[in-house]
Amino acid sequence: MYSHISNFILQSKTTNLKSSQYPKEYLDLDVKFSFGMGTPAKISWVSIHNNDIRNTKGINCVYLYYKEENILVLAYGIMEAFVGGDTWSNDVSDNNPTIAEYFETNSFKKPYRYGDSYVFKSYEPKVENGTVSFINHKNGNTISGEQFDKDLNQLVEYYGKIINIEIKNEDSSYSQGLFYMESQLEDFIINNWESTELGKKYDLIYENGDLISKQYRTDIGIIDILVKDKKNKNHVVIELKRNQTSDDTFGQLTRYMGWVKRHLKDDNVKGIIIAGKYDKKLDYALEYAPFDTDVFIYNVSFTLNEFKK
Repeated sequence: MYSHISNFILQSKTTNLKSSQYPKEYLDLDVKFSFGMGTPAKISWVSIHNNDIRNTKGINCVYLYYKEENILVLAYGIMEAFVGGDTWSNDVSDNNPTIAEYFETNSFKKPYRYGDSYVFKSYEPKVENGTVSFINHKNGNTISGEQFDKDLNQLVEYYGKIINIEIKNEDSSYSQGLFYMESQLEDFIINNWESTELGKKYDLIYENGDLISKQYRTDIGIIDILVKDKKNKNHVVIELKRNQTSDDTFGQLTRYMGWVKRHLKDDNVKGIIIAGKYDKKLDYALEYAPFDTDVFIYNVSFTLNEFKK
């Protein structure tokens, strides 16, 4: 992985956002390189993960390159939507600083994003004549390619143990099929936005090259998806009705709409609920709703085809 991360650092200093040339797998795990969407992001990253564990538990092994500070952090990653939940073990949180804590200790500015992830290793990339070397940020020693990969493999090995524990735990979200399927819904909608009914009417929101529509953070919670109307540019709050009551979903939607109205100065904010089925409670709630709200019903199709040689 050393050579790929070296190229990743070089590309992070350009406006090239393409990532198709990088590997998609590493030690039986999925890999994703990201340099931003639309415009270069302030933090480029490389995620090494099991897709199912990332989507149900919110953890990954991740390189985060903070360009302004020129610091590459190899972290026990926590996806922002899962902060505060059951993620890494106490062994990780008790023995490793968060990125926010690490930055404060080293007199850096507060990290732009991902401050709740835990630092495993940190490096200072050094570029000379198009060649990248990595300096151990703690002691100033140059890291060999062999040691660099060894650091990653050590974190991946620990991550693998977490995967095995989750698979064996029948009560974990990983093992609960319905929760797993619903957790994929949000990613599916975002990844296929342009081909959905929603994508025809609404635009995703980007900021500094980062998609901020998904899991939009507010001081009262996290909006599942926040988008804008293509025509009038008003905000649209989209909430997914997961394993919760219609009352909970409707209350959550109205609360976030109120937040958008007040803090984003949008008096014409709209609401959308995406549910697996339509029920009477939701029907009556929408009947009396004093604002513009739509409901979309999703369905999952499954086919089994015989394999023929």
